[in-house]
Amino acid sequence: MTFKIKVKQLLLRLVLPAVIILASTGCMPNPGYSGFIMTTAIPTATPQPTHVTAFPQRLHYQPGELVDYLVQSADTLPILAVRFNTTEDQIRQANPSIPLDVTTLPPGMPMKIPIYYLPLWGPPYQIVPDSLFVDGPAQTGFDTQAFISSHPGWLKNYTGYAFSGTRTAAEIINYIAINYSVSPRLILSLLDYQAGALSLDEGTQNTLDYPLGYRNPSNKGLYLQLNWAANLLNNGYYSYRIGQLTSFIHLDGTLERPDPWQNAATVSLQYYFSTLYDYNTYLQTVSQDGLARTYRALFGDPWVDVKPVMPGDLRQPALRFPFLPGPVWAFTGGPHTNWGGGAPLTSLDFAPPLETGGCTPTKLWATAVADGLVVRTDDGVVVLDLDGDGDERTGWVVFYLHMAAEGRVTVGTKLKAGDPVGHPSCEGGYATGTHVHIARKYNGEWIPADGTLAFNLEGWIAHNGNEAYQGTLTRNSQVITACTCSDPGTHVESGK
Repeated sequence: MTFKIKVKQLLLRLVLPAVIILASTGCMPNPGYSGFIMTTAIPTATPQPTHVTAFPQRLHYQPGELVDYLVQSADTLPILAVRFNTTEDQIRQANPSIPLDVTTLPPGMPMKIPIYYLPLWGPPYQIVPDSLFVDGPAQTGFDTQAFISSHPGWLKNYTGYAFSGTRTAAEIINYIAINYSVSPRLILSLLDYQAGALSLDEGTQNTLDYPLGYRNPSNKGLYLQLNWAANLLNNGYYSYRIGQLTSFIHLDGTLERPDPWQNAATVSLQYYFSTLYDYNTYLQTVSQDGLARTYRALFGDPWVDVKPVMPGDLRQPALRFPFLPGPVWAFTGGPHTNWGGGAPLTSLDFAPPLETGGCTPTKLWATAVADGLVVRTDDGVVVLDLDGDGDERTGWVVFYLHMAAEGRVTVGTKLKAGDPVGHPSCEGGYATGTHVHIARKYNGEWIPADGTLAFNLEGWIAHNGNEAYQGTLTRNSQVITACTCSDPGTHVESGK
């Protein structure tokens, strides 16, 4: 059952924070991202389907009918309530053994969920598991360059300008994979499915300029195409994770609601392909004969030995503020994205006290929020691995941005909580003032700053605002409201 609705073009506006007296601290990494301007994209090398795959149809369930469900990675009760159009209380009544303080549910746990039918549910076929979407433990040891070199496609001879130099395809893919935390295997599968990058020994100019079919001059070339794609994929993945992506609209106006049993990786890919292809081509692409066939041919069956990204009842380790006790800092940025634009809203900003605003150097230090090992540094970037295994794709990781090059900690340094990481600055992407930006990952998955696993810094809990960069920190009855104004209502002290 489908119907048409009038499609309104959606524009995401990025609002630049105002300059403030003490330290203006709006920030955004600058990976070449140019925003969401939805345009009709032309597939470059994707074969047109000769038939449309028939998917099984869900039943028209009676209101509140109990259905079987096996918990998937990172599922929580509030999100399952959204997907099945029910309430958390009703789910608890049907599953009384679930603890009241549970965070993430144990993957594989059988549940009964009261469902309330909605029309226009999308395809139920699952393309890849979530563990193969993120740049997490399953990608450890994968050699992108060696894999590309072992295939005859045009990608192995590709070079292009990216992040301040001429880069190989493997360098570009690895850069996108680690910063967006999107699997390099998934990126390669998309490139081969959409542009024959691993299988066609010669790419057309159209393929080389727009390998993923997003024909926007601002996103020309492999690097900018992958920036666009990884950002859009993350928007879909994490918006579904937190219960915001409950429907999307195809190019012809067809409304689709993700199947309630779907996993986040598949919904992300469905959302991505819905912006590129007509409806019939879309149905073929998200079937077992579409991208999934390409993935299987390159990397084998993705559903063999699946390991969930997140365990049941995951808890954040104890974290300190990223600065030392003493000086009063300002909470200048509530939950906002870490890399690119849109979802997930993972990051918080803190500014040191300064006599003048803007990008003013400071002798104050941003500090380690917990014990850990420095596993990566880059322009403004420091990545602190809390489990100390040397791999940022596993366990808890804290990502720092806007760390000045001078005095910045080096890779391989073991830090204790409170040790210096670097001086806050404007380095590393776009920033309107000196500050430190922090975000968290677990097993390669970005953790939203608000929600079931909200950022907790010395008992202060982060909450979203009406827009990105807004929001609060709360502890008991105390409330600190984010603002680039750095007024007294934003002030916070470590150790208090």
